[in-house]
Amino acid sequence: MIDDNLLWIINWYDRQCDGDWEHQFGVKIETLDNPGWSTTISIQETELQDKNFQDICVERTEKDWIFCKVSNGFFEGNCGTFNLPEVLKIFREWAEGSQYGN
Repeated sequence: MIDDNLLWIINWYDRQCDGDWEHQFGVKIETLDNPGWSTTISIQETELQDKNFQDICVERTEKDWIFCKVSNGFFEGNCGTFNLPEVLKIFREWAEGSQYGN
């Protein structure tokens, strides 16, 4: 069992790579200008592509916020500067089936 969510996502990505998938799809983490993070994870042609996800919108403070959704074959997680670990945890928990499905 992997405790670290970043290492878990690295392993999840590696499991998807089959010689074709990684040429069209992948994982992207970028900065936002407000400031914060944008995370986009391709779920097309994975076991998650038809899995329901309950949108998440949490606004604790101006710098502590999270918006996550699944749309058009992508898990999208935007968040405040220090919330990136929380977004990765949300993706993992949803992928493993423990939370966030509807």
